[in-house]
Amino acid sequence: MLWKINYNKGMRIAVISDTHDNLPNFKKAVEWIEKEKIKMIVHCGDVCSAGTLKEAIENFSGRVHLVFGNVDETNFCPTENDFQKSFLNVIFHKKRGEIKTGKKKIAFVHFPELARELAASRDYDLVFYGHTHKPWQEKIKNCLLINPGNLAGLFYQATFAVYNSENNKLELKIMSQLNLKK
Repeated sequence: MLWKINYNKGMRIAVISDTHDNLPNFKKAVEWIEKEKIKMIVHCGDVCSAGTLKEAIENFSGRVHLVFGNVDETNFCPTENDFQKSFLNVIFHKKRGEIKTGKKKIAFVHFPELARELAASRDYDLVFYGHTHKPWQEKIKNCLLINPGNLAGLFYQATFAVYNSENNKLELKIMSQLNLKK
């Protein structure tokens, strides 16, 4: 299902992946995202547990779009009504999500192989993915393929990305350099 996000002007989207139950980093990232008035988070999988997701986004006023990674499927049961009701601002997309903001059509997945297929299809302007934990950006045909890195800080330093659809700019945010002073 394609979610259309209707904003007259562009919007900023925080892109997160591979949290792996690192609740302090997840909460810090969400606090920064909220402070910056970013109203959408795209999570490319491997949150790990529903409890981590719930606690990290409890004060987030925006919407979270989430796909499942290889360690999520056994820890989440989004088909159960009670479970879904406890995550009113989360849209669970299972293995692949799609959103459209302005004229930009965006897909997001966990696995890089699927991300490359989607980017090569010419159906999307951007494709976000995770799994490798390594921040990465490349262009395939006319599509930007982007990995925001990982929030867990496993194998590489903890990072996430912010995409601005108004000016088509992407910024990598390094967790250790986030400024949360009021």
